[in-house]
Amino acid sequence: MTSWWQNAVGYQIYPRSFFDSNGDGIGDIKGIIEKLPYLKELGVDFIWLNPMYKSPNVDNGYDISDYQDISAEFGNMADFKTLLQATHQIGLKLILDLVVNHTSDQHPWFVESKKGKDNPYRNYYHWQDATETKLPNNWQSFFGGSTWTFDEKSSQAYFHVFAPEQPDLNWKNEAVRNEIYQMIRFWLDMGIDGFRLDAISHIQKEPWDFQIKTNPWAPFMNVAGIDDYMKDLQQIFNEYDVMTVGEASGVSSKKAVNWTDKDGYLDMIFELEHNVRMGKPGEERINLLGFKKVIARWQKDLGPKGWNALYIENHDNPRFNSILGNETSKSAKALALMCLFLRGTPFIYQGQELGMTNYPFKAISEINAKDTLSYYKRLLAEKSEDEALKLATAWTRDHARTPMQWDTKKNSGFTTGRPWIKVNPNYEKINVATEDKDPESVLNFYRQLIALRKKEQTFITGTFSLLAAKDPDIFAYIRTGKKQFLIVTNISQKVRKFTLPKKVWQKNWQLVIANDQNAPQTVSQNMQLNPYDAWLFEQN
Repeated sequence: MTSWWQNAVGYQIYPRSFFDSNGDGIGDIKGIIEKLPYLKELGVDFIWLNPMYKSPNVDNGYDISDYQDISAEFGNMADFKTLLQATHQIGLKLILDLVVNHTSDQHPWFVESKKGKDNPYRNYYHWQDATETKLPNNWQSFFGGSTWTFDEKSSQAYFHVFAPEQPDLNWKNEAVRNEIYQMIRFWLDMGIDGFRLDAISHIQKEPWDFQIKTNPWAPFMNVAGIDDYMKDLQQIFNEYDVMTVGEASGVSSKKAVNWTDKDGYLDMIFELEHNVRMGKPGEERINLLGFKKVIARWQKDLGPKGWNALYIENHDNPRFNSILGNETSKSAKALALMCLFLRGTPFIYQGQELGMTNYPFKAISEINAKDTLSYYKRLLAEKSEDEALKLATAWTRDHARTPMQWDTKKNSGFTTGRPWIKVNPNYEKINVATEDKDPESVLNFYRQLIALRKKEQTFITGTFSLLAAKDPDIFAYIRTGKKQFLIVTNISQKVRKFTLPKKVWQKNWQLVIANDQNAPQTVSQNMQLNPYDAWLFEQN
């Protein structure tokens, strides 16, 4: 028997950039409520909201200063409860981000912790003896620089895998765990439908004298002992029967089976391997062959036991229509068809369903992402401003964080005020209002694909088999269940010939949907695909 989330399609909302209801330039909860009918019509089943908790916003909400309060720029707790109720009323579910690897340095626990070695909250975080020149070890943070920040007052340093303003919680401390478990229940008791667990594979650390051999993140990535904490979390989630998806870097596709099978800690996890880049710095694109190998391995390894969370876009990566597509509606549709019929639960990131593209950054002042700004500063030591800008912005997270494009009015209808980050100038062409009226639009194509995916059980429970495993441009596969479907896509700018295996082309196939009106109605041994052609066939 399948669970509801296996037959569901998710939609990720980055609240700051979704829709602004009060004209302050920042998206908010009331804005999300206003746009719920749009999401219902798209055909999605649940929404994942990026953090809206109280935060100083050093890392856009992933630095939480109060887990049980809403950041004033998004609204208040009453607004959130209205959103939850409104979501449920129209038959959608709502999951929240759970950020428990670290807090903000402005969280009351850390404020107390900094007061001295004897403070009861000192052990809520990782403090170690240090000097300004001799830190506890040489580990490096994800945002660049040391994982340690020295505190002169106490002659100790505290540990953080992200920014210094995001100190890591000490999960070895039972009091910390109990506080977190209580907070999780607070939200589940309110009636939310689950969590996306941020950076969850980092909560356990190696001993501080651990020597790094090759992987710089090895000391805090899926470290032995994490299972005890995951079992605790699993027990709580099972009590409430909610959906859980983990951001679990360092969990291999083989180990992910144990994380996501019927006895697993979570229902599914996001793999972080598929963004295989190629090209020189500043001009990098996704290497389709590398991408395909990763996706196929996860499909195969999780097989009938585990479960995949499928995505190509999120708040941390550039727009796929720019880094794998060619920024046309045709390539946006090809990418949709390529991904939506894989085995797993698909997540659509806001604007992906419109074919939104990367932003053409012209100045560093247009950038907000902290990691991009620190990378730019480091580049300036050896590059010109223009070169540093190009290198720093090529893969910046801010590409995905520009406002959602609603219509052709000023600021694309996102806000009546001044948007917190610039709107992509192509909004006059790529927007909800225009695409809604165009039957051939990317938006309407997504609506068709979602409906088709839900109609056919084979896309949920069927097996996956990859075709043309070594082809650098063609991503083709077969889903087999009660029915059989063939998906063929040419993810390149080239005209490509594709020879199908005899056991495939000898069957009787009929075209179900394609992103081009000239698509063949059936399958032949040798097929020619124009750039970004994408076809889905059903076996008769």
